[in-house]
Amino acid sequence: MTDPPPAPPASGRGEAVLHLEGVAKRFASPGRGAPAIDALNGVGFTLREGRIMGLVGPDAAGKTTLLRVCAGLVAADAGEVDVFGAPAARLDRGLIGYMPQAGALYAELSVEQNLSLYAKLRGLRRDEWDERIGHLLDLTGLAPFTRRAAGRLSGGMRQKLALACAVVAAPPLMLLDEPSVGVDPLSRREIWRLARDLAGPETAIVWATSVLEDAEQCDEVLVLHEGRREYFGEPAGLAGFAAGRVWSLPVPAAQRRGALRAALEHPATIAGRIEGGEVRLTLRSLADQPPKLALAKASWRERRPQVHDGFAWVLDDGSALRPSTVAAAFPEIAHEADAPPAIEAVGLGKRYGDFTAVHDVSFAVAPGEVFGLLGPNGAGKSTTFRMLCGLARPTSGHGRVAGHDLTTAAAEARQALGYMPQKFSLYADLTVAANLRFVAGAYGLAGACLREAVERAVENLALGEFWRLPAGTLPLGVKQRLALAAAVMHAPGVLFLDEPTSGVDPIVRREFWHHITGIADRGVAVLVTTHFMDEAEMCDRLLLISRAETIAQGTPEELKQQALAVRSAGATLEDAFVALIAAQRERAREAA
Repeated sequence: MTDPPPAPPASGRGEAVLHLEGVAKRFASPGRGAPAIDALNGVGFTLREGRIMGLVGPDAAGKTTLLRVCAGLVAADAGEVDVFGAPAARLDRGLIGYMPQAGALYAELSVEQNLSLYAKLRGLRRDEWDERIGHLLDLTGLAPFTRRAAGRLSGGMRQKLALACAVVAAPPLMLLDEPSVGVDPLSRREIWRLARDLAGPETAIVWATSVLEDAEQCDEVLVLHEGRREYFGEPAGLAGFAAGRVWSLPVPAAQRRGALRAALEHPATIAGRIEGGEVRLTLRSLADQPPKLALAKASWRERRPQVHDGFAWVLDDGSALRPSTVAAAFPEIAHEADAPPAIEAVGLGKRYGDFTAVHDVSFAVAPGEVFGLLGPNGAGKSTTFRMLCGLARPTSGHGRVAGHDLTTAAAEARQALGYMPQKFSLYADLTVAANLRFVAGAYGLAGACLREAVERAVENLALGEFWRLPAGTLPLGVKQRLALAAAVMHAPGVLFLDEPTSGVDPIVRREFWHHITGIADRGVAVLVTTHFMDEAEMCDRLLLISRAETIAQGTPEELKQQALAVRSAGATLEDAFVALIAAQRERAREAA
């Protein structure tokens, strides 16, 4: 690998809000046999007032530790940490709005009670409460929900409330740990707009994120890897690392996933994705040529690099993706073109008292098909999942999975499928080994079959070094690998994945989808929910749900065309997502 170009200097205007130099932090071993963790190793940067810094890096890179050091919640072992010109040890924490990744909301308290509590904790004068809280409720769109418990809000609404609580006292420094994690594209745009509305012209923001599209909106980007600073500068400088290395090729829809998988397994390829009907690749060297794909007839074109291309290049370890051993563990499922659906929903509906979670949802997934459920937070995707997994009983309609009717044979259906829930649901206090053995037993495996399944899952998903650690101590990306291992260890013919990559970095997401598409090519029907539109492009067909109802269904290209039919929209799938939901909301307002 050649040396990267020098990072462009950050703006020198404005006072320094944060100044770090040579910061190091080590944590003790998380468990028996595990080494101590160097969370930060010689990190330094300067952030000036009025600037937004994106903090990105792989899982366990040190992002959360760095935020906690800046907030004065964790003391650095070495180095200099100055906040507003004073050491962090003497920091007035009233000057900082810190939003942890979990949000730090009180689930049983209402929206208004959470805001009032944080106003009191932040030292806001009582005579300022009503005006400030009212302003925050208006900006977040939470005014109609002041009495709703925080635990009953959708994911996007919880993130907005958590952000409002963090900045209730209008602090001049905002430290935000994954403020847009797990939210849909529309909510992510609203959270960005909210952050900018809440920040004054001199407010500095550190925005930690695993969504590289967020990083593109920042003034500076800091890339961390294994506790070290790999880059600090403008987003354009990070994208510039991949200049001359980004290529795309139009590929027919039926051949797109296979072409991408073949390209990712080529030694010259660092990263790749499907984008607008094309396969887009980032290559290692300027001397490398895009791989020759037997199915493609068009010519490769050089593309303008983006932040995700530069991020992949900076963190490249020189290895290519190998054929998925997770997929190879599945037997090939032979099926005819007219085979019955592996998953079928017919008029599914679910009510909780007066609340309608899902209304009249119908679709079918064929063997070997990847079918994506899209929609804003709280639309009903996870409820639909739970009904089809036999975990929630439909109020209306019916479903079939692997030939089993969910009304009469829910237990048989559950045994025939693999399920990875949205939230990590394995036992936090049990080791990786104990969790996998328990799940294998629950799927009816025993004796040599159980041992082989567990060993295969550990090897295929690189869990060996975490074998003896409690699951609750694992980094998020490793937790997700463990959850996937538990879902596939019995090689089911139907796989349900509910936001399998939420909160994990782009490198882990690439690996997950390499496994997912490989599994589908073995004949397994895959039903997946996601908030990442580059992942949605990997699906054969999509169903868009909003406010419990289906509003669009078809291939990614067909959804883009449907969006253009209802309003002017951009060319991307994210633009189509936003346009279709906005059109539905406009119709609802007109009907009201």
